[in-house]
Amino acid sequence: MSEVYIVAACRTPIGSFQGQFEKHSAVELGTVAIAEAVKRASLQPEDVNQVIMGQVLTAGQGQNPARQAALGAKIPTSSTAYTLNLLCGSGLKTVALGYQGIKNGDYEVIVAGGQESMTRAEHSAYLRNAKMGNLNLSDTLLKDGLHDAVNKDTHMGHTAENLAKIYGISREAQDEFACKSQNKTEKAVTDGFFEKEIVGVPDKKTGNLIAKDEFPKFGTTVEKLSKFRPCFISNGTVTAGNASGINDGAAAVLLVSEKQLKQRQLTPFSANRGICRGWS
Repeated sequence: MSEVYIVAACRTPIGSFQGQFEKHSAVELGTVAIAEAVKRASLQPEDVNQVIMGQVLTAGQGQNPARQAALGAKIPTSSTAYTLNLLCGSGLKTVALGYQGIKNGDYEVIVAGGQESMTRAEHSAYLRNAKMGNLNLSDTLLKDGLHDAVNKDTHMGHTAENLAKIYGISREAQDEFACKSQNKTEKAVTDGFFEKEIVGVPDKKTGNLIAKDEFPKFGTTVEKLSKFRPCFISNGTVTAGNASGINDGAAAVLLVSEKQLKQRQLTPFSANRGICRGWS
């Protein structure tokens, strides 16, 4: 069985909700990431055997968004593509599946990654039985992305509150962790740490490249975070300052077999020697 190697990786900048990527679909962001991963590996689109992209918010986005993004990146129709939904683990799972596909000898070159636009998640309504009158719209960002499908009144934020209570994670501890995360990100951005991994996305209005993360909050302090109100329950600990963000972006890696690595004289980032299984 072949070893599996990562030979290229890239991502778009991360956009804030209704921010710099409000006019870009998940497919458009994914197209940029896929094309750049292929380019960085010094391969051609026709060299790719399969594309696997994770995406949770697919309602109203058209058939198989991964295929759409692959076609946008000039990957030929002779290659396969499919979209994966494992919620927050979607993008990571695509890499595991890509690994398995090459390890088993089914493929030799695979692009794996994820694409999402939380900004452009659509609203939906069931119209088939409606003869007249008003209809309620469902926000698919909430219904498909953030609300528990089994316990329908449970938001992801409520789960965070439940975990904080079970494990005794105080508001202060959450704010401190969030502050450290933002401060580390600020330093990394200032030091140019992310520049090599980011591929710019053309702005639809100006044509200029959007090449910087929008979401990091420079100058974050614990004192500033302490002023945020709880989001989900009145006496809660989870706030807009210490919770995960609502964002837009895409990322992709290019996986190859050992045969392709040697034949094309590619330089690997790493050898992928195993996978882990998770539940989401």
